[in-house]
Amino acid sequence: MRARARAPGRVNVIGDHTDYTGGLVLPMAIGLATTVTVERGGTTVELVSDQAAEPALVPLGAPSGAAGQPAWARYVAAVVEEVAPRAGAIGTVTTTLPLRSGLSSSAALEVAVALALGCDAPPRQVAELCRRAEQRASGVPCGIMDQLASLMGVAGALLLIDCRTLDVTPVPLPAGAAIVGVHSGEQRALAGSAYAERRAQCEDAEAEIGPLRDAGPGDVAALADPVLRARARHVVTENARVGAFAAALAQGDFAAAGRLMSESHASLRDDFAVSTPVVDALVAQLAAAPGVYGARMTGGGFGGVVVALCDAGAGVAEAFGGWDFVPAAGATVEEGGY
Repeated sequence: MRARARAPGRVNVIGDHTDYTGGLVLPMAIGLATTVTVERGGTTVELVSDQAAEPALVPLGAPSGAAGQPAWARYVAAVVEEVAPRAGAIGTVTTTLPLRSGLSSSAALEVAVALALGCDAPPRQVAELCRRAEQRASGVPCGIMDQLASLMGVAGALLLIDCRTLDVTPVPLPAGAAIVGVHSGEQRALAGSAYAERRAQCEDAEAEIGPLRDAGPGDVAALADPVLRARARHVVTENARVGAFAAALAQGDFAAAGRLMSESHASLRDDFAVSTPVVDALVAQLAAAPGVYGARMTGGGFGGVVVALCDAGAGVAEAFGGWDFVPAAGATVEEGGY
C-alpha cells in the first residue's frame, strides 16, 4: 500500500523550557513541513532524504536500530522501534523546513515517519512515542511540545498546551497581527548544548520545592543555590507569561503581548542562560523595528530562529529576510490511490 504523510514544523511563540516540567507553552504549527512518501511492504524500512547523502536502512525488529545509522536516520530508526510496524516500507523524505533552526524539523520527521508507517494511535499517544524516539535518537531529554504541535496544529490559531495534562486549546491569531521568524545565522543543535544540564537543574530545584508548575515566587526565593533559583525563577515566571500572553492576544492587546515576549527573552537570556550574543543582537534589532510589538529567541535557545509579534501590514518579514508564519493545520496522512 502507498502512503504519504505530511507533518508541519512549529514555531514556539512563548513558553520555552517549561514543557518538561509540566508547564504551559504556546506554539503553532507552520506551513513548512516534512513529507514522507512510501510503499509499504517487506521487512525493512528504507528511506532516502533530499537533505542527506546516506539512506536510513532499518530492519524490522532489530534492537537498538538507531545504532550505526547516519545522524538523520537515527530518528527514523528510533521511530521504527517505537511504532513496531507490521510491515516495512521503501520511500522518500522531503522537507521545506530549514534544519538546525529551532523549527522542529526533527519532530516533523518523527511524526511523518510514524504516520507513513501506519501508526493510527490517538495524536497524544503518537506524540509520546515520537518524543521517546527523539530522546533515544538525540540523547536530549526533550519535552513533548514539538510533537504535539505538529500533530494537533489548528489553522489560524496558536496552541495553548498544558504539558501536564496534554490538553490543547486553540488561541486564534487575531486579524492585524503577524508572527514573523528571522534566522539568526547561528545553526542550532540541542545535542551537545546545555539543554540536558538545564533540565537537570530544574529537577534539582523541584527536589527542594516541589513541582515548578505549582511553585510561586516565595518557593523560588527559598532556594539557596543562586543557579537553581535563577532556573526556577525563569520557569515559574514563564508559565505566568504564557497565560498572560494568550489572554492579551485574545483581547487584541498586542502591545502587552509584545512586552511579555521581551520579558521572556530577558528571562531566557539572564535566568536560564540559553541565548547567545548573536541572538540577543537580532532580538534587539527586531524589537526596535517599526511595527514590531516584541521579539524573543525560540526553539530552546543556542542559536536558530528569533520570533516576533508584528503588525500584519508592517512588512517585517520582507525587511529582515524572514518568514511570515501563518498558523497551520496539523499532520495528515493519505493512503492508497492519491
